[in-house]
Amino acid sequence: MKNISLIVAVSENMVIGKDNKLAWHLPDDMNYFSNMTKGHSIIMGRKNWESIPKKYRPLPERKNIVVTRNNKFEDKGAIIVNSIEKAVEKARGFDEEEIFIIGGGEIYKLGFAYVDKLYMTEIYANIDGNTYFPKWNKENWKEISRISHPKDEKHEFDFDYVIYKKK
Repeated sequence: MKNISLIVAVSENMVIGKDNKLAWHLPDDMNYFSNMTKGHSIIMGRKNWESIPKKYRPLPERKNIVVTRNNKFEDKGAIIVNSIEKAVEKARGFDEEEIFIIGGGEIYKLGFAYVDKLYMTEIYANIDGNTYFPKWNKENWKEISRISHPKDEKHEFDFDYVIYKKK
């Protein structure tokens, strides 16, 4: 069985975005996301897909799977499905050891049923936003890795890269 992982950057107040964009600029976290997901299927919602600037869509070296309830939606750069179940089924058909759920909020909520690993960038700030990471029970997860990244001239906030595995 393939591992299904969720990758997210989240603020202390659980914000993951604002107005269908990231609510911060953390270049090293963008590189981390890119390095972790390259070579894998990535599952995202339609709004998340549309939030990626056109020149970066589809995200390169990844199978971009977009979940939407809109049966008329199509985009040549993505595999379009109408449920998280179909997205997972489609991703499992590819020859990869890990599948990533990359958001947004609704897809994270639906995807939690499938996930056994969380790659979470924990940003040490309360950030203004209007898209939130769903409530989750940390008691059901074991922290297996934590790497700190201090703020610097390119990064406005301190943050940690944390990996959790389902207990």
